[in-house]
Amino acid sequence: MATITAGAAGPGTELAGKVALVTGAARNIGRATALALAAGGAAVAVNTRSSREDADKVVQEIHAAGGQAETYVADIADAKAVKTMVDAILKRFGRVDFLILNASLRSEKPFLDLSYDEWRNPLSITLDGAFFCAQACLPSMLKNGGGAIVTLGGMQSLAGAKHRVNGSVAKHGLVGMTRALAREFGEQGVRANCIAPGTMNTTRAAGRSARPEPKGIPLARYGEAEEIATTVRFLCGPGASFISGQTLQVNGGQMMF
Repeated sequence: MATITAGAAGPGTELAGKVALVTGAARNIGRATALALAAGGAAVAVNTRSSREDADKVVQEIHAAGGQAETYVADIADAKAVKTMVDAILKRFGRVDFLILNASLRSEKPFLDLSYDEWRNPLSITLDGAFFCAQACLPSMLKNGGGAIVTLGGMQSLAGAKHRVNGSVAKHGLVGMTRALAREFGEQGVRANCIAPGTMNTTRAAGRSARPEPKGIPLARYGEAEEIATTVRFLCGPGASFISGQTLQVNGGQMMF
């Protein structure tokens, strides 16, 4: 398989024969993760809710490097849409070994101004989406002797964040779900871990007002999507075979435990 440069730690075969579903994979961390897993040899189901054009570009990039990938448009907060998507993935690739729960909704609003719908929206995508996707993918993992689930949390899940109570709650719930799945399915060969990225350089961040200097980060810079992606690739691979139920803080030292 040819080298996939973006999001990859170099070409490899440690994930060969495996299939990964990456939610929210059209841009940023999701995109980099899809490329990194493909660079490791996995076939990748590239999920997006609405960014079909961007998702197709990710698939084309993987194909150009000699990998296997396909776009799947589905709202993971919709149980029927998730079932239809996973059924299509199983029909196309025959299995699902890795589930990367990256899709989320970021919003900022003072707590006292939040409507109920605004409270629920991030929870629906982050938590309901994780529930629907895990229930749909786990049977394939169990049938094939194991797999890996990697959730994408954030520092706000532990530290909280001003004007982002809904997102903080959603990400904190994701940590609990990750640990519960690790305990329930560990004996059947399924590992579950959470990655908590620090402050990142992403297109979403770039669209905001000018960013301040990265104060309070010992490495004195913001993170790159590829650095999260290579951590996901590691957690899916054989080098992480005894790591489960953990939350990895990939933040340049911004938070330490």
